[in-house]
Order: sequence, then C-alpha cells, then structure tokens
Amino acid sequence: MVKIRLTRGGAKKRPFYHVIVTDSRNKRDGRALERLGYYNPIASGQDKRVEIDIASVDRWVGQGAQMTDKVASLVKQARSQAAA
Repeated sequence: MVKIRLTRGGAKKRPFYHVIVTDSRNKRDGRALERLGYYNPIASGQDKRVEIDIASVDRWVGQGAQMTDKVASLVKQARSQAAA
C-alpha cells in the first residue's frame, strides 16, 4: 500500500520533517516515491511551519494512497493557509 507520511530530518533536538509518498513497507527514512512538502514544528519568525503541494496530495489520494493521521491534519492546515 502507498502511504503519505513524514520522514525525519534535521539535527538532534531540532526536528524537521518532509512529507513524502512511499510504500508502507519501506523504513521511515527510506526510499520515497515523491516529496510533497515539509513540516517544521519549531518554526519561528518568518519561517513557514507547513508547506505542502496540495495538488500532488490530491492526485496521490485519487490513486489510492492513504495519509497518516498527522499528515491529514497538516494537509488540512495547509488548505486553510492557502484559502486565506
């Protein structure tokens, strides 16, 4: 099954996550089919907290990919930012 999920990057105690599309059997930080955006939980100042390509997410979900709970909430947040 294809999943849309987070993969961790960044330094120790300074997490940074990429939103990726991957096979569910791959490791968390393993091979990705496509990178859709990022999530920076410690963003401050002018830094963006969430940046996701909504059109690509819709295309993958239309093909049967499933989002994790956290990615679904991030996509909802990104949609509200795009509408504003």
